[in-house]
Amino acid sequence: MSRTDNEMPGVTLLGNQATKYPSEYAPEVLETFINKHPDNEYLVTFTCPEFTSLCPKTGQPDFARIIINYIPREKMVESKSLKLYLFSFRNHGDFHEDCINIIMKDLVALMNPRYLEVIGLFTPRGGISIYPFANYGDEEHQDMVKARMLASFRNDF
Repeated sequence: MSRTDNEMPGVTLLGNQATKYPSEYAPEVLETFINKHPDNEYLVTFTCPEFTSLCPKTGQPDFARIIINYIPREKMVESKSLKLYLFSFRNHGDFHEDCINIIMKDLVALMNPRYLEVIGLFTPRGGISIYPFANYGDEEHQDMVKARMLASFRNDF
């Protein structure tokens, strides 16, 4: 049950040896492919341990581990394009909470998933760690949206 090129018309970055890394926020680099199992409800997790962005006030770098969990519908995000997209935040000046919400909204607009969440585990700066969490669910997953939000109120980090 291998994929054919006809099943991946929008996948242009994977295998491309001339990859250009964006120097500015670039949601247009995100690519999708068709989910071959839309009848199954299953979880996809991405972890980006080296996410960086800039403080919008000082320009100092912020570092985080970003975790993206989603339940796909028809479209799935291609991982190399996701890597390039997340890299595009490198020179983007925004607060931690803004970055996480931007990522969530961009991925929801791209894929229309059943459920999606983005977690940012930012390293401490000034003695404070910030762990923003944003999630989205379609009509059938509203209970999950609420449950995952409540579960994210933690004090055991």
